[in-house]
Amino acid sequence: MQTRFIIDAVVQQTTILIAELATAAGVRAPLSHVANQVFLELAHAIEAQGVPRKVAADMFGLALRSYQLKVQRLEESATDRDRSLWEAVYAFVGEGTLHSRAEILTRFRHDDGASVRSILNDLVETGLVFQTGSGHGAAYRAASDEEMAAMASKVDAQAARWVIWVTLYRSGAMSMKGLASALNLDEESTAGALELLVNEGIASTNDDGDYQCERCHIPVGETAGWGAAVIDHFRALVVAMGIKLREQQNPTLPAEIIGGSTYSFDLYDGHPEEKEVLGLLATTRERLSKIRGRVSAHNDTVGRSKIERKITFYFGQSVVGVDEPST
Repeated sequence: MQTRFIIDAVVQQTTILIAELATAAGVRAPLSHVANQVFLELAHAIEAQGVPRKVAADMFGLALRSYQLKVQRLEESATDRDRSLWEAVYAFVGEGTLHSRAEILTRFRHDDGASVRSILNDLVETGLVFQTGSGHGAAYRAASDEEMAAMASKVDAQAARWVIWVTLYRSGAMSMKGLASALNLDEESTAGALELLVNEGIASTNDDGDYQCERCHIPVGETAGWGAAVIDHFRALVVAMGIKLREQQNPTLPAEIIGGSTYSFDLYDGHPEEKEVLGLLATTRERLSKIRGRVSAHNDTVGRSKIERKITFYFGQSVVGVDEPST
């Protein structure tokens, strides 16, 4: 019961974060793919823990056959093997100049119709496909290379650079294709961002040809890197919680070096401790920056080959009025 309560609470808070991201700065990001994406990635993560498929199916409240079919449908089109349904629909729409909805549904008659329609909506929302008409009379065409180039020029390339930088630092050496797959980026954009990082001396390649990065620092106030900072902070939280949960089952490390604590302070204007409490973020950030500088300087002198562990310390601060919702 306790585990289910924790899972429900984590899902709720994660959903709130997704909603905030989807509506940030007035943007209305398409979300039609989220439910399927969550199911598929959660299924993969559970099976990666060594859980048999029969048990995983039970955890989702599905019969084994239903579970297998759903995973297969999301992983691979039943009509076009060896690629996802999303990829197959997008590729088909890209053939020719215009395709009616009926024509597309007929082409993918072996796949779930609702999934095909959902993918079409998602493609239209993201600007990869244009739609004319509505309902049964709707028709679709893929954006041209010129239209795609125009849209790509509006995307902040530095944001992708930051996300790839953080991912390389946190996850270790990865191939270009591995990065593209992990971050849901196209290979051309990934290769371009990697070229930038290599030219700047931030990333390098190892003997296997994989890309690697020894350090990462997102400056305070860096607007282009805010997305990467959000991902990095959330990942640090998730990793720490995961290690803590595993340590509870089979302790191998001292309890005081893994985990987290949350402190709340109730203040009023003019409170004698107001200045110190509000300054916690700045003072902690300053102290950690100095420590990181000393650690990096020492590592540069002795060589990074001696490094055996990566310690990630995360912290944050929020200020909420007593009459405001804190979610």
